[in-house]
Amino acid sequence: MVMAKRRLIQAINEAMFEEMERDPRIILFGEDVEISMFGDTKGLRDRFGPDRVRDTPICEALLTGMAVGMAAAGWRPVLHMMFSNFMYTGFDAIANQMSKLHLMTGGQMRLPITVMAGFGGGRSTAAQHSDCPYPLFMNLGGINVAVPSNAGDAKGLFKTAVRSNDPAIFLEPGGRGGELGDVPEGDHIVPFGKAAIRREGHDVTIVAIGAMVKLADQAAKSLAAQGIEAEIIDPRTLVPLDEESVLASLAKTGRLVVVDEARDRCSAASHIAAVAADEGFALLKAPVKRVTVPNVCMPYAPVLEHSVYPSADRITSAVTALLSN
Repeated sequence: MVMAKRRLIQAINEAMFEEMERDPRIILFGEDVEISMFGDTKGLRDRFGPDRVRDTPICEALLTGMAVGMAAAGWRPVLHMMFSNFMYTGFDAIANQMSKLHLMTGGQMRLPITVMAGFGGGRSTAAQHSDCPYPLFMNLGGINVAVPSNAGDAKGLFKTAVRSNDPAIFLEPGGRGGELGDVPEGDHIVPFGKAAIRREGHDVTIVAIGAMVKLADQAAKSLAAQGIEAEIIDPRTLVPLDEESVLASLAKTGRLVVVDEARDRCSAASHIAAVAADEGFALLKAPVKRVTVPNVCMPYAPVLEHSVYPSADRITSAVTALLSN
């Protein structure tokens, strides 16, 4: 397979160009998509014109409702919300219409909508721009959730989201857009519900989500120096969640640490730990551990943000504590 080096944000931009060329029903709209503050929508307005790429007012409740109406009328909207915190103000149409109308119409209505945004902390963007809201979307039912950790997956998962006839939330790890990665040439697709094994090991399984994969890899290298081999599982999508891959790794290692930058209470880590307890209890040699953000707002001050944000050191400590139990 021929690979090209792309920054994560370039990979998403490339996917958008390719998909909009492929399907004229795809419409991109949202907050600052024309100037492309993040870079992921750069050049699209010039290529596809104002009928298919359009800035909107900052009115998220209107934007999510527009996406539902456009999809119901036969378009395939891509809505850019800029920061995932802004999804809270557009949540009504996501929770009450986007995720439910397929069921409520007896399958007659399909809503091929992709809602995208940057998410997460670690950049001193403060409490209103640093949340990880994917637990909310996981809980809705009827909507897929993709959280890529690298450039190749970002391109492949975005294409899958856009081509799906079901609504999807596509979340870009904040502050990671400049990171280089391998992106397969051609029409690269990553299926939903298929996790990736980022590193093989036999002592402990680390399930890491989105930007946490990089920290897990740093921790795994540190643990390897101590003679501990960690296996890293990147779920890539939280809905659907590849439970089989998590349980297969747990069967090999018997120990599980879940790394998630959502707040601890009702996080994705909580759900994955519950799956391990329900389906893999007999496999566990020790309790499941979670490395998450405490149940507080993300501080603005860098030193305070650093104190609550997951780190490679916290992951390493969780693993060594687990193995010493």
